Formats: sequence, C-alpha cells, structure tokens
Amino acid sequence: MAGSKGLIVFEAEPALTAAIGRWQSWLASERRASAHTLDAYCRDLAAFLAFLRDHLGYMPGLADLGTLRVADFRSYLARRNAEGLARTSTARALSTLRGFFGFLERNDLCRNAALAAVRTPKVPKAVPKALSEDDAAMALETVGDLSDEPWVAKRDLALLTLLYGAGLRIGEALGLARGQAPRGDSMVVSGKGDKQRLVPVLPVVREAIDDYLAACPFGLPEDAPLFVGVRGKRLNPGVVQRQMRRLRTFLGLPETATPHALRHSFATHLLASGGDLRTIQELLGHASLSTTQRYTAVDQAALASVYRRAHPRAGGKGPGGA
Repeated sequence: MAGSKGLIVFEAEPALTAAIGRWQSWLASERRASAHTLDAYCRDLAAFLAFLRDHLGYMPGLADLGTLRVADFRSYLARRNAEGLARTSTARALSTLRGFFGFLERNDLCRNAALAAVRTPKVPKAVPKALSEDDAAMALETVGDLSDEPWVAKRDLALLTLLYGAGLRIGEALGLARGQAPRGDSMVVSGKGDKQRLVPVLPVVREAIDDYLAACPFGLPEDAPLFVGVRGKRLNPGVVQRQMRRLRTFLGLPETATPHALRHSFATHLLASGGDLRTIQELLGHASLSTTQRYTAVDQAALASVYRRAHPRAGGKGPGGA
C-alpha cells in the first residue's frame, strides 16, 4: 500500500515501522534518492519482510531482525532463486538489505553481523546496450529542456554531444581542461592508465562546446575544468547520471540509457554503418581488439544489413554472375 508521497506503507511492529520511516526519509533527504530508486528499495525491503513472515511464522519486529542468522538470509536467496528471479535483481535486493541494516546499526536501532557473511550472487558483467540512432538523437535534442538555466542547458548538450559524437568515457570528458577544448578537427584525450589517443571531432561537437563556453558565467583559466557545475567546480558524474535518469523518464527510454551507453552507441552505430573494427578500437582507446569486439556487439540483423550492402558477392549471383 502506498502512502501520500507514493512510498510503501509497511504494516509491521511499531518500532520497525518507525525505523523504516526514518530510513525512507534519510534516503529521500540525505541520499537524495529519486522516486524510482526509493520505490525499488522499499519494494525490496517489503519482499524481504514478507519472506520473513512466511519463514518465521510471524511478522518480525525490530528486535527480531537482530537475531537473524546467516541461514535465514541464505534461505531468502534460495527462495528468490526458486522463483526464477534474475541474479541482477537478487543482487540489488541484497544491496538494499545491506543498506537498510547498515542504517539501523549507524542509528543504534539494531545490529546484525550475519548479513556481512552472506555473499552477493555473482552477476555477469554486461556492456550497456546502445541507444537506437533515433533515441540518441532525441536525447541530444531534449537534454537542454531539462534545465531552466540557459548555460547549464548548453553544458549538458555539449557534454552529451561529446560522449556520443566522440565516444568518450564520462571520466575522460569530465577530466578535460578548458585548454583541451577542441579547436580543430581532432583532440587529444587521456584514457585509462593516462594513455593518450587522438580523437576526431565532428563540427557539431565543436560547435556545441563553443556555444557552452560562450555562455558559461565562470571566467576560468586554461587549466580549469572544461565542464563545471553551478558553483564553478568540476562537474560531478552524479549530476550527469541524474540528468540521464530524467531524460529516461521524460522520453520513455530504457534504464540502459546511461552516459556510458552514449559511448557504446557511438561504437555500435559506427560498426553497424560499416566502420572498421580496428579504427573503432583506436577511437575507443581499447588496448585489445577483443575488448572492442565485445563492446561493439551489434545485433545480427544490423550486421547482415552491412554485409548485404558491402560484400561484392552479396547480390545473389553465382560464380559466373555479373
């Protein structure tokens, strides 16, 4: 059941209900969790308490949480596995429990050392899925509408255009100094291990950055950060991630639409259009071609389309054909 602010109302022992209410308030005010994130956390906790009610035979109180054993938590994981829930979902649910129990301990409400002994299920590392070309274009066209401050709108547009137009990692883009802003058709980027690479710069990328710099109210030196926040300090990645979350909601994009997904989209769209894998490897700054092959995985339909357009024998002609 949802409360007046959309939060789940927990029907439990009064002390536990009060503790959960404090946790929800802390997530919203101190952690500044979004409504979507807060709802997910609350649902994870509600599912755990429902499991405990069946597992213990009664709805636990605050004191009961402190007596839970490793076996109880493992039984919860086993139940989720038996229900066919994804490992990623279970890993997030366990993370929610660690956060909740950590909050209880920090506030001297309850202590339970057993949870620390429970291993998080191994989750396969997944590369962010690329946005479609239309979704990527829509994201760039719309991001400026999310800010009431004109220069911030230009900053967000310039940053996302750089991520998608040049395939930079978010850390690489935010690590740029003003003196590194592109002046011509290319720019030098420092990647992992301080390895530098030369990245081509499209006119649209350069123009977006120039437009942002002209509007930025902070007169900073050449060695100052290129992308800054509202206080003139280096822009925090969390701000960029928050804007992408707002874009997802505004445009109805999938949860895989993250800042890093723009880099993935850059590589995937190049490959789908017939781009050379070795060139894409250099543009992304990958040391190994195998990394690029995993990273730029495109669907078979797109590859087949490129093959049909590009291969000299793809016209259906036999050995003696034209």
